[in-house]
Amino acid sequence: MKDLADELALVYGIEDKLKGEMMDLQHGSLFLKTPKIVSGKDYMDILTYVAWKLSGFPKYCVIGSGCSPDSTHFCYLMGERLGVHYSSCHGWVLGDHGDSSVPVRSSVNVAGVSLKNLYPTLGVDVDSENWKDMVIKLKGCTSWAIGLSVADLAESIMKNHRRVHPISTMINGLYSINEDVFLCVLGWNGISDVVKVNLNLEEESHLKKSTDTLWGI
Repeated sequence: MKDLADELALVYGIEDKLKGEMMDLQHGSLFLKTPKIVSGKDYMDILTYVAWKLSGFPKYCVIGSGCSPDSTHFCYLMGERLGVHYSSCHGWVLGDHGDSSVPVRSSVNVAGVSLKNLYPTLGVDVDSENWKDMVIKLKGCTSWAIGLSVADLAESIMKNHRRVHPISTMINGLYSINEDVFLCVLGWNGISDVVKVNLNLEEESHLKKSTDTLWGI
């Protein structure tokens, strides 16, 4: 959809459904600029960490989508709650792309206005507005959200946008994290720079727990 690829490969475990999806895209390829669309069920479902270890590439050349879809989901829900367009809402989700992910509520803002200043109890147990439960855990798998997120990351790299993204990269030493763990941090144009986010003690503690979860796996 973003006109980035010369070839699109679809991968899925159920062959009939995979073939149907491929044919659907091929038949609609008149509206796309991707000349070649193929499919297959044989692939290695691999973690970013393992990919880095096996490839031998420098750490800044291997990235994962991290919490990029989680962060956009976070901002979308924020906009829904406040009645403003989500592009005016700014907030990050760090850590594991899963149940231990950490929404950084302390730095959430709308057009530069800190929500923490408006709602001092933002994200704590006594919060009458119940912001703590705003981030809904996704069930099952996602396809469109993660696909569009990966395309967005690819576009930033290929077109050198130097945008900030919450991606997975090696951050050994930040936030008291010493293991070789790929975590979702803010990367700029892939991994040209790493932006250190200011976390409060509670958020830093949750991020460390997320690290432990990933390292356990």
